[in-house]
Amino acid sequence: MGMISYIKEELNVIKERDPAIKSSLEVFLYPSFKVILSYRIAHKLYRKRRYFLARWISQRAARKTGIEIHPGAKIGKGLFIDHGSGVIIGETTVIGNNVTLYQGVTLGGTGKEKGKRHPTLKDNVMVSAGAKILGSFTIGENSKIGAGSVVLAEVPPNCTVVGVPGRIVRMGDKKMPRSDMDQIHLPDPVLQDIKELQNKNIELKEQLEEMAKGMRCMPKRGNSRQEEKYETV
Repeated sequence: MGMISYIKEELNVIKERDPAIKSSLEVFLYPSFKVILSYRIAHKLYRKRRYFLARWISQRAARKTGIEIHPGAKIGKGLFIDHGSGVIIGETTVIGNNVTLYQGVTLGGTGKEKGKRHPTLKDNVMVSAGAKILGSFTIGENSKIGAGSVVLAEVPPNCTVVGVPGRIVRMGDKKMPRSDMDQIHLPDPVLQDIKELQNKNIELKEQLEEMAKGMRCMPKRGNSRQEEKYETV
């Protein structure tokens, strides 16, 4: 693919997924657009083993955009990084097609591995703001990672993961479309647990009130004995 064709494709990706875009010229101001172009150049140099120059380009782009992409990472078509500040993509990361990352996302390693030590994101994955995916494992196709989650284990396709550490709260065969970037309507297991505790608390309170009513209706033994004593006298 030529550079002009690639630029047109990136323009369409950003315009499609960011409703704030009003004109094509605005895209050229986007950090995501700038850093992806820099990454493509740096990655070609990296594959040719021109490591210093590749790193120089990537670090220069990181300083300008706040997005750090190691030139050794493998990234497919249609990557969209919304806002992007604080995004980090490690050296052995593999990203499929049509992946969406939000600000503060880290695709990192654990510091204990050699070789492939960063995650693999399959096609159509969405990683919400502030999420951390750490380690050499795979996030399956069409999966969503909730905001602020810390994912430390493999995620099957078509799943939703939330929490610290991340846990799967939704798994289904329904595939998410490319433009589905809903970060809000995700299951909240902590809220569900709190609601269950509240319901149990209400049930216990009702049971205690019933017991209290029953005790109030019982005859007072002490008074009846006192009355019997006066009658005998």
